Amino acid sequence: MSSNNDSKNGPDKSRRELLKSAVGGSAFAASVAALPSFVFPALAQGEKLIPFTDVPDTFRVGPVRPNAVHYLDTREIDSYFTDNEDFYLVQHYGQPEIDNTSWRLRITGMVDKEIELSLEDLVQRDVFEQQVGFECGGNGRRLFQGLIGNARWRGVTLRRLLEEAGIQEGAKEIVFFGADMATETIREQEIDKSFARALSIEDALRPENMLAYEMNGEPLPHYHGKPVRLIVPGWYGVANVKWLTQIHVQSTRYMGKFMGRDYVTLKKDNIGGVERWVENSVSEMNLKSSIVRVVEVGGSYRIQGFVLNNGTPLESVEVKIDEGPWQRAEINPRSTKYAWKLFSLNWENPTSGQHTIVSRVTDIDGNVQPTLEDMPEQVTYWEDFAQFPRTLII
Repeated sequence: MSSNNDSKNGPDKSRRELLKSAVGGSAFAASVAALPSFVFPALAQGEKLIPFTDVPDTFRVGPVRPNAVHYLDTREIDSYFTDNEDFYLVQHYGQPEIDNTSWRLRITGMVDKEIELSLEDLVQRDVFEQQVGFECGGNGRRLFQGLIGNARWRGVTLRRLLEEAGIQEGAKEIVFFGADMATETIREQEIDKSFARALSIEDALRPENMLAYEMNGEPLPHYHGKPVRLIVPGWYGVANVKWLTQIHVQSTRYMGKFMGRDYVTLKKDNIGGVERWVENSVSEMNLKSSIVRVVEVGGSYRIQGFVLNNGTPLESVEVKIDEGPWQRAEINPRSTKYAWKLFSLNWENPTSGQHTIVSRVTDIDGNVQPTLEDMPEQVTYWEDFAQFPRTLII
C-alpha cells in the first residue's frame, strides 16, 4: 500500500528517515517485531479456520483506497499489533498531504503563552510510548467488528505541552483541529470547515493522552494522520484527530459537526423518572467483547476474540456455547490497560452440527456487557457494544 506512507521518492524520503533515526525508530520497530504473539498467531501448519455461517459469502475486505473506509476481516487477525496497512481507516474530509518540513502545530487561545512547534521540536522532547487499541464509534455487527485496530504509539504527552502553554482560569474546553477540510452547506451558505473534536479540560489533562508521530515503529503513515495525530486512550477513534495542526483552549463549548451533529448517539434514557430521547457525543468506549474466529487443528478447537473498553480493569471474559453454562476464557497476559485484550477458550469435544457461541465481558466495577435485548433503545448505529452471537457448523 504505497499511498499509506510518505512519498518514497524525493526530499521527503530523506526527511522521513532523518526523523525516524532521531527517535530511534529502527530499534523500536525491531523490539516490536521481537515480541511474541499470543492467542492470535497466523494460522499454523495444519490449523484450519472454521467458517462462521452468519457471515455472507458476499462479505469481502478490499484493499486500502484513498478517501475510503477500510476495515479488517477480524477472522484473519494474525498478530497482537495490527499492521499499519490493516489498521482500520475512517476519514470525513479527505486525506490531506502534509509536508513534514513545513508542518507546524499551534497551541492558541486561553493560554499564558501561545506555542508553535515543528516536527523536530516534538521529536526532541521527552518520548512517551504506549499500546492503545480502539474502534470506530460506528463499529459493530454490520461489519463483523472490522473497524478496529491495536498499535504501539510513540510521541509526546499532551499534558506536558498544555502545562508549558499554561491554561488560563475560566477555560472549559480544548479543541483539536486537523488539516482535513471540506465545504459544508449550512443554512444555504457554503462554509469551509476543518475536522475537529473537543475535550473538557479535565479529560484533556489525562496523563495518557498523547500526540503520536510513530505507529508500530514507523513514522506515522499518511492515511493515519501524518505527521502527528492525537491519541485519547479509552475513547472511540473519532476522538483521535488526525493531521493535527491546532490545539485551541476556550471558555465555551465546541459544537462542531462531529461533536454536536454527527457521531451523536440518540437513545432512550430514564431522565428523572421520565423516558426521554437523549443525545450524547460519542466519547469513551463502552465495555465490549466479540468472538472473531474459531480454529481447529487435529480435532481440537479454540474460540478466540477481543475485548475493548475505556481502560477499567477486567474481572472476566466468558464464552457460552449453545445453551450451556458460561465458561471463563483465558485473557492474554501481556494485555495493557488501553490495548485490546485478546482472549481464547479451548472448546472440548464439540458435537457435530450447528452451534451458537457468544462472549461477554465483566469489569471490576461489576459492569457486564449487555445482550442486544438489554441495550438501550436507540436510532443510530453508534456504540454497538451488545453481545454478538456467532453461528458455525462443526
